[in-house]
Amino acid sequence: MREDGKGHCEHCRAVFAYQIVHNGFNDSTHAYCDRCGLTAILRLGATERRVGKLPDRLTPLPPQLEALLAPCACGGRFRGIAPARCPMCRNALSPDLAATWLEAQAPGARRGWRWQRSWAGLYALIVGERVLFDPWDEGAG
Repeated sequence: MREDGKGHCEHCRAVFAYQIVHNGFNDSTHAYCDRCGLTAILRLGATERRVGKLPDRLTPLPPQLEALLAPCACGGRFRGIAPARCPMCRNALSPDLAATWLEAQAPGARRGWRWQRSWAGLYALIVGERVLFDPWDEGAG
């Protein structure tokens, strides 16, 4: 997995690798587990094949799509408004505090790129290589 830099938890001070995903470029959307912070990436082609026409707005992930996702292995649920979490202590990471280390390491920041300061925006963060693609609940829908 590509590594875009190192982040750190404001709660336990753990250092972890991260990857930024631009959902617009990748034709995807995302959600985080509300318990452990695992990132779910939903590829829009696979999503449309499963649910038909998609809502116009997919960030944050709409509740009607959340309901079709399988539970996370930890027992949590993938939610469009859930925060990214530290892979060590599982506390929610602040998107504002994350902006400091994200922007310090992003090559585009020198040209004006800024972090969205939200976990429900266009960009997703894969924290500590913890990601799951298209976690559909086969019994839902």
